[in-house]
Amino acid sequence: MQKSEFEGKIKGSHQEENSNGRIRIPMSSLGNSNNIFWQECPVGKLERQKLINQKGCVVWITGLSGSGKSTLAFSLNRQLFSRGKLSYVLDGDNLRHGLNKDLGFSAEDRTENIRRVGEVAKLFADAGMICIASLISPYRKDRDACRAMLPDSNFIEVFMNTPLSLCESRDPKGLYKLARAGKIKGFTGIDDPYEPPLQCEIELQQIDGVCPTPTAMGGQVVSYLEEKGYLEDQ
Repeated sequence: MQKSEFEGKIKGSHQEENSNGRIRIPMSSLGNSNNIFWQECPVGKLERQKLINQKGCVVWITGLSGSGKSTLAFSLNRQLFSRGKLSYVLDGDNLRHGLNKDLGFSAEDRTENIRRVGEVAKLFADAGMICIASLISPYRKDRDACRAMLPDSNFIEVFMNTPLSLCESRDPKGLYKLARAGKIKGFTGIDDPYEPPLQCEIELQQIDGVCPTPTAMGGQVVSYLEEKGYLEDQ
């Protein structure tokens, strides 16, 4: 390709020329939407779903630290596996070891954390899988933004409505103790708010002061997925 032709391809970008006469395009200029185009995959979502015989969706589990999110996520994952359905768990703590390891816990970083997970969950669902996202995700607007990413109401919000007192008594990671001692700032439920869902699909809570077993909670989510057709043969 001649230089003039290439320049036409990148019109509007901040191109520079080095000593070898080669054009260098700063990465910052590539973020312009004029230079990025959506590429349609020749294999469609319905074809992928038919191949693995299930319908993709996102099960988004939200709640306080210690509310049982991860426990539910892994129980649900096992129950779906036993039924021959492919699912994958995106655990908030696990993702901060890799994809989101550059983020802290400020309101801005939490929003970005949820946005990234929402985008990844969307890809899993588009591939035809049942994606189980397990995160505190304390802010309603961030969860709603993830819901808006998914077409056809394929976002299933599960609220672990576990009292703060119970979560704090469990304190599996010792974080509440640190937060109460002032050693952790901005901890959800202590000095940072948790905004419960207003219209979640599933709410799990104590019954007569007793928490349901992980198997029972996972079974409730499986029943919902079954009722809504996500587990039907495609």
